[in-house]
Amino acid sequence: MINAPFKRWGVRAENFDLGASMTDASPSKGLIPSAVRVLIRSKTERIANTSGLAPGFQQANVVILHETLADDFEAFCRANRGPLPLLYRSKPGEWGCSPLAENSDIRVDCAQYCVFENGALAAKVSSLTPYTAQLRDMVTFYLGCSFSFEQILKAAEVPVRNVEQGRNVSMFRTSVPCVEVGSFRCPMVVSMRPIPAEKLDAAARATHLAPLSHGAPVHIGDPALLGIRDASQPDYGDPVVPAPGDVPVFWGCGVTGVEAVRSCKTPLAFTHAPGCMFLSDQEMFAATSTTDPRQRPLTFSISQKPLRFSLVSEAAVHQIRALEKLIGEDPGERGIQALFVQDELLKSCLSLSHASSVLITTGFPTHFQHNPPEETDGPPGAIAMAAMLRALGKRVAMVTDRRALDMNRRIMDDAVQKGIIQTAVPLLSFQESSPESALQFLCHDGDPNKPRFDHLVAIERSGRAADGNYYNMRAINIKHLVDPIDDLFTAAASIAGIGTTGIGDGGNELGMGKVRGAVRAHMPKGNLIACDVAADYAITAGVSNWGGYAVACGLYLLNACLVHERYLRKGLGTPPSPQQLETWAASLPTVAKEEEFLAILVKHGVRSGKTANLALEVDGLPFHPTHSTIIRKMRELAL
Repeated sequence: MINAPFKRWGVRAENFDLGASMTDASPSKGLIPSAVRVLIRSKTERIANTSGLAPGFQQANVVILHETLADDFEAFCRANRGPLPLLYRSKPGEWGCSPLAENSDIRVDCAQYCVFENGALAAKVSSLTPYTAQLRDMVTFYLGCSFSFEQILKAAEVPVRNVEQGRNVSMFRTSVPCVEVGSFRCPMVVSMRPIPAEKLDAAARATHLAPLSHGAPVHIGDPALLGIRDASQPDYGDPVVPAPGDVPVFWGCGVTGVEAVRSCKTPLAFTHAPGCMFLSDQEMFAATSTTDPRQRPLTFSISQKPLRFSLVSEAAVHQIRALEKLIGEDPGERGIQALFVQDELLKSCLSLSHASSVLITTGFPTHFQHNPPEETDGPPGAIAMAAMLRALGKRVAMVTDRRALDMNRRIMDDAVQKGIIQTAVPLLSFQESSPESALQFLCHDGDPNKPRFDHLVAIERSGRAADGNYYNMRAINIKHLVDPIDDLFTAAASIAGIGTTGIGDGGNELGMGKVRGAVRAHMPKGNLIACDVAADYAITAGVSNWGGYAVACGLYLLNACLVHERYLRKGLGTPPSPQQLETWAASLPTVAKEEEFLAILVKHGVRSGKTANLALEVDGLPFHPTHSTIIRKMRELAL
């Protein structure tokens, strides 16, 4: 049984030594911090690490640097608060730490210290007393520690495996760079605790309320996404054995300070030995819960290959669910309620929020007797998503039918000229020339380990039915007008790291294969027209454009959510400035922008889907008041 979660994480249980541990029966376990410090000084009991000691009290990482580096290191801590929450900065030569502990002496109050010379570990010592002369010109930094929140996790009924096993926590260097300050430039270090999947919300909520002990997790899921190759081989601390059903959860770690000391290559510096913390007299007063929905994280699974979860506040979830309900209005009376799946909008937005490169496709040539055959549903929603994704700093491209490239370039140029989108989105086409065409298109050199895109979105894009044809809602085959863009979604399903979303309003759109059973059962001619190609997330809307607008609004809400935004940046850097929020808000759909873009489509001969009218309407519904009202309501929910 024990190997099951290890296979999921890419590690093997036999790599773990289950024997050596610090026994829970150790007499120091139940002592208050001052008593433990006396034991540490006396060396009468070997304390290998302080995990589980003096529960309920704040523990601290320690970094001691020459006073000439102190200002830069403090700025480094302020810029990287997740791993380095600053509790106290001493004066030069100050051994005590009266704000944190009475009668303390940093030279002897840690069980073990690391001595660094020119960035290299020179020695591990049990006392810094021999270095007293050098310490007179040095400053001590006390930094928050995750050992402090272990009691909070227990109070929230979350098991703490390293304490259960009497082991130091597992700590890893990551591939995530900290914000550089002066000569301090290093990767972030994280601690990892296996948490039962059903306890993820409780763990996130409890630790979010303890920012001086690193706060909420910075990553939940596959260690490889942090650049960690083997979770059974920590860089610091001990391997900890997960139980079946556990998920790896990572918090910022104060051992990042050790890496910072290495990076600056100062002639002499000291740190605590990882796991051998300074025990303060400060009690942890953080609550395990709050009624403020803005401060209550929720976890959502957004990928299985690789395993990835995301965090978002309860308040933002409520707002995005309100958006999902709004776009579910069915003015065309198609019976689309039968196609709805709860939280598809939310999970798609979370996945897109984590993406750095997004490919969007649209185009439904339902009017096969006209030139061009496209309809006005789809392109406005696609451009709205592209504008928000771009504002958030993501790379965006669009793929469409080769026959429609020139028309779409002209439409894009007009949209830029009118200020609907700031700069033109690159337009691509895809043709199938070999079985490897889709892989070559999606991945650099056709290597599935090097995807060009993190997420594919199809909005009102004609989708391939089970018989290989493409049908409009009148069940007319329009395959001759459609390029095989479906193949990209089919290929993406087998490439780890690429998520997919389909947005539709009838079930014959690309990606809606996820709900094809409901389409066949409830939609007119559903057995024939249902798209057979599934996306990870299928967003159903009364009009597909509304789904695109809702994604843009959902992305804004997520990035304005302090819980989610902190998780995205992994506790590094700073929250978005008011100017950034204004820029993102300016990229939201507005009635004026959408009316202008619809006029551009009509100018280029694109017609309303249901009526084929060359007019300011979508799916036979007039822009005013139907679509304009929905847009106003979405903006109210987002802003």
